[in-house]
Amino acid sequence: MQRQILAAYDSEGIYVYQAFKPSIAQEALRKGTFGKGFNMERMTWIKPSFGWMLYRSGYATKHRQESILKIKLTHEGFQEIIKQAISTSFDREIFASERGWKRSLDNSEVRYQWDPDRDLYLRRLERRALQLGIRGSVVQSYVNHWIIEVEEVTQLARDIQNAIKNKSKQMPQTPEEKPLQVSKDIEKILRINHENILNRF
Repeated sequence: MQRQILAAYDSEGIYVYQAFKPSIAQEALRKGTFGKGFNMERMTWIKPSFGWMLYRSGYATKHRQESILKIKLTHEGFQEIIKQAISTSFDREIFASERGWKRSLDNSEVRYQWDPDRDLYLRRLERRALQLGIRGSVVQSYVNHWIIEVEEVTQLARDIQNAIKNKSKQMPQTPEEKPLQVSKDIEKILRINHENILNRF
């Protein structure tokens, strides 16, 4: 199954998604980054795939995921995150032993996993979507240095859900996601492959 980072981005930065309870989201919108209610001591997961975010949050209906944020972070920050990432599952092509992998995972401030990507209907696609879990000093840098802007897309998620329920012929416009080019070293770290990419939606 194809593994490549698909994301919305421009020359300034890359967009990732997170879902929270409304009070955390509103504080982030007010500050332009995370503030009161956001736990800096816990691992937090960021997702470049909007389809996966819709699936994970149930169109922003699941408990404590009622607000979806579209977060723009610097390319430098995103690159710093992914170059530190360790897979949540053992890969013998990267690690000689499970013990070595587990030690690296426990010590790392970034972990990643590839999950089946989803379309707007939450149908499983024949490709993987990247999730990144960050903690410690990486979360500190994420919140205090790398976030450029925060936008709420909760209403978009609900509009999509309503369009599907009503069998609308026209779906709301969604962010364009395209392959993100990364270095060969990062391709190796993330086990990226280059099979043909299917249309997202």
